[in-house]
Amino acid sequence: MEKNLTNILADLIRFESITPNDCGCQSYIGNYLQKLGFSITQKKYGDVDNLIAKRGSSKPVVAFAGHTDVVPAGKISKWSSNPFELTKRGEELVGRGVADMKGSIACMLLAIENFCKKNPEHNGTIIVILTSDEEGPAINGIQKLVQENILQQYEINMCLIGEPTSKDMLGDTIKNGRRGSLSGKVNLHGLQGHVAYPQNSINPIHEVVPIINELINTKYDSGNEFFPPTSFQISNINSGVGADNVIPGELSFNFNFRYSPEITKDQLTKLVEDAFKKTGLRYDVEWNHSGEPYLTTKKELIKVCEESINEVLNFKPKITADGGTSDGRFIAKICDQVVEFGLINKSIHQIDENIKEEDLSILSKIYEKILVKIFKL
Repeated sequence: MEKNLTNILADLIRFESITPNDCGCQSYIGNYLQKLGFSITQKKYGDVDNLIAKRGSSKPVVAFAGHTDVVPAGKISKWSSNPFELTKRGEELVGRGVADMKGSIACMLLAIENFCKKNPEHNGTIIVILTSDEEGPAINGIQKLVQENILQQYEINMCLIGEPTSKDMLGDTIKNGRRGSLSGKVNLHGLQGHVAYPQNSINPIHEVVPIINELINTKYDSGNEFFPPTSFQISNINSGVGADNVIPGELSFNFNFRYSPEITKDQLTKLVEDAFKKTGLRYDVEWNHSGEPYLTTKKELIKVCEESINEVLNFKPKITADGGTSDGRFIAKICDQVVEFGLINKSIHQIDENIKEEDLSILSKIYEKILVKIFKL
C-alpha cells in the first residue's frame, strides 16, 4: 500500500472529530485539495463545519461526498489501542473512523491527486463535499447546504458517497438508494391503581400489547427489486413506578420504520395512529421523519462503478438499497445519480473499528478508475 495513503489516513484519524466538532479535519483536507488546484468554500451553520472544494468549470460535474465526523469511541480502556491513533494490527488498521468514513476520504484524496497529476487538463469538474454532521442530527450539514441552495449552483451530474457499503469483501455491494426513516414516540395514558383491584384501574401495558403485536406482524409492503420490505422495530419501552403492587398509569415506547418507496410516510403514520385508537386510551405521538427513500435509476454512474470494480477485483458488485440512512437522501433532491460505495462495514461504530490494510489502496484505485471512465480519458 502506498505510504502516502497510510499517512493521509493516519492524519485524519488523529482529528478527534466527534459529531459535530470537526477539530480541524476539514482544514487539513482543504489544504490538501488546494495544493491540487481546488478552490475551497467553507460553510458553518451553528457548530457544524461544511466544506466544498471545486476543480474545473465544465461538464460533467462529479462530486465525491462524505463526512468527517465520527461517533464517540466509548470506553477507551476497551480499545486495544488509542482510537485516535491509526494502529496496525496484523493485516488490519484500527482506529475510530477508519471504515466510517475517513478511510474512504483518504482514498478519495489520493485518487483525485493521482488523477489530476496524470490529467492536469482534464475535462469536467470535480467537487468534494464534506460535513461534520452526518452521524448526528444531520440538520446543519448536507441537508442545510441543499436547503440554502448552496449545492444547486454546482449543477452536480453524479455523486459518489464513500459510505462503507461493502459487507464481506471490498466491492461486493454498492448502494443506488436508501430506505426512508420514520421514528415515533407514543405515550399512552391509563389509570394507575392497586394490582389487587384491577377493576379500578386501566393498565396501559395490557391495552397496548395486542396493538404492538399487530404492528410487529403487519406486512406493510413487499419491497421491490432494490428495496427490502418495510420494517417496524421497537427500540425502547417504559412503564411502571418500580413497585410490583402498582398498576402503571402510563406507558411510552419508541419505534422506527425503515420504509421502501412502496409506502409513504403519511400512510405509515395513519396506520399507527389508527392502531392506537383501538385501545380507547388517550395517547399522543411525537413523529420524527429523518429522510424519504431515494433511488438512482439512471444507469451511467452505476455502470461506471460496476465496470471499475470488476476491472480491479474481477467480480461485479451487488446493487442494493438496504441499510441505514445517509446524506444521499439530501443530495438525491438535487442530483439524480447518487451512488454509495466504500469500505467493509462490519466493524463500524464498534470498539476497535478496523479495515483491511490492502483494501485502502484497492479502493483508491477504483475511485481513480471511476474518474477516468466518467471523463472518458
